[in-house]
Amino acid sequence: MDAVSGTGVGNRGPSFGELNFGGVKLGDVRRVKRLVRTADRIMQRPGGTLPDKLNDPAALKGLYRLVQNEQVTHAAVLSQHQALVRQRMEVAVGDVLLIHDSTELDYTGKTTLTDLGYIGTGHRQRGYISHHSLAVLAGTGDVLGLASQILHRRPAVPEGETRRQRREKPDRESRLWQHGCAAAGPAPAEKRVIDIADRGADLFEFLDYERQQGRRYVVRSRHDRTCAMETSRGTRHGSLHTYARGLAGWGQDRVDVQGRDGKAGRTATVRIAAAEVRILPPKLPRGQHGQEPLPVWGVYVGEMDPPPHVEPLEWILLTKEPMQDLTTARERVSWYTRRWIVEEFHKAQKTGCGIELPQLTSTDRLEPVIALLSVVAVELLRLRNASRAADADTRLAAEIVPALYVEILSAWRHGVVRMGWTVREFFLAVARLGGHQNRKSDHPPGWLVLWRGWRELQSMVHGAIALQRGRCGQT
Repeated sequence: MDAVSGTGVGNRGPSFGELNFGGVKLGDVRRVKRLVRTADRIMQRPGGTLPDKLNDPAALKGLYRLVQNEQVTHAAVLSQHQALVRQRMEVAVGDVLLIHDSTELDYTGKTTLTDLGYIGTGHRQRGYISHHSLAVLAGTGDVLGLASQILHRRPAVPEGETRRQRREKPDRESRLWQHGCAAAGPAPAEKRVIDIADRGADLFEFLDYERQQGRRYVVRSRHDRTCAMETSRGTRHGSLHTYARGLAGWGQDRVDVQGRDGKAGRTATVRIAAAEVRILPPKLPRGQHGQEPLPVWGVYVGEMDPPPHVEPLEWILLTKEPMQDLTTARERVSWYTRRWIVEEFHKAQKTGCGIELPQLTSTDRLEPVIALLSVVAVELLRLRNASRAADADTRLAAEIVPALYVEILSAWRHGVVRMGWTVREFFLAVARLGGHQNRKSDHPPGWLVLWRGWRELQSMVHGAIALQRGRCGQT
C-alpha cells in the first residue's frame, strides 16, 4: 500500500488535502486552495459538527462561502480523489475488488432541506441513499479509495403506478448497482477487477448487466431462484438454494465472522462446495433484462458445528469466475469476505466524520460537504487498516503520520521521545488516549475510541505548536 497521506502538519510530500483535492476544477485557484486548507484541517479534527472540525470562525466561514459557489459541486469535489483511486488501481499488484453497497444518510431534522428523498420504512425520515463503490486490494484488504459515490433521492411512489412504469424509471433505486459500476469505470487494462456485493444486488437485471458488460463479480444470493442443473440423469430444474445445500463438499476453510450489535467477532469453520448452474429469468420481468438463462457458478459456504445459540453462517455466492478445485473456490470466498470493509467505511463516515451533522440550508451546499467528508472517511479507514496490517509491528509510524505526532504521543506515553515507534505502537497509544486499556485480552479499538484519542492528540499537537511559536516570538 502506498503511504497514507498526511494531515498537512510536518509530512514530506503533498498533504492529504493537496493529494485529494489540489487539482480539482472549481473555476478559481483561490477556491481550490480553500478546499485544500479545509480538508487538511478537517483531517486533523474529523469528528463532531462543522464548527467542531473547523474551530476557527474564519475557517468555518470560508467553507460556507466555498460551498455557496455553483461550481463547487459534489462531482467536482470528488473528481481528483476518483482519479487518484484510478491510478492506484492501475499500479496495484494483484486483483482489485470494487465493493458496492448503500447506506442511508439521515437529515430528517434539517428542515430547510426540502428536496431530500425518503429513507427508512415510512415517509417520516428524509435523506439520501448513498451508494458507494470502494476499491480494495483483494490480497491484503488495503483500501485504495472511493471509486464512485451516488447520492440517490428516493421519490414517493405515485398512486396507481403500474409495474411497467416502475420498471422503466431511469432513476429506479434497484439500478444503483449498475450505475455504481458504470460510474467506477471499466477495469484498467490487464487488471482483474471484481465487483463484490451483498444480497441487495441479487437482481436478475444486475446479473444480466454484468454479463453484458463482461464484468467479473461475486454476489451473495438472496432469492431462491429456479435454475437449470446438469445431473447424471440430464438437465433438471429446481431450487437454487436447495441444490447448493446438497452439493458434495470440496473441502473446508476458516472464515472470520464480523461481530454485530456490540457482539465479538468469531472464526467459523465452513464447508465449501461449488457447481455451475443456469439461472432462469423471472416469469414477470423485473427491470430491463434479457430472457436468456444466465450461466453462473454457485458457491455454497456453510458453517460446521456452530457454537450454541449462534445462528450458523451460510452464504450462497453467485459468480462468473470458473472454479476447478478447492483452492480457486476458497479464493472466491475470500473475495466476498472483504465486503465487510465497506461497512467499516460507513462507520467512518458516520462515527468518525459525523457526516449527518452538518447544518446547511440547501442540498446544493450539503452535497459537496458530503463528498469532502467521505474522502476524509476513506483516509480514516486507510489509517486504521494500516494499524492492523501485517507489517504494523515493523513499519515505522513516522512513514504514515507526521513525525511530530510520534514525538508528542510517545513522550506522553513513556516520558521520553521514541521516534522508532511502529504503526501498531502509535495507534495503541492513540486508543489509550481515547480510553482503550491496551490489554492483550481487549478487543481491537473501535471507531469511537480511536477518534476520541485522535482528537485528544490533535489538541496536544496544536498546544505544542502554539508553545513553540510563543518561544520563537520571545527570541
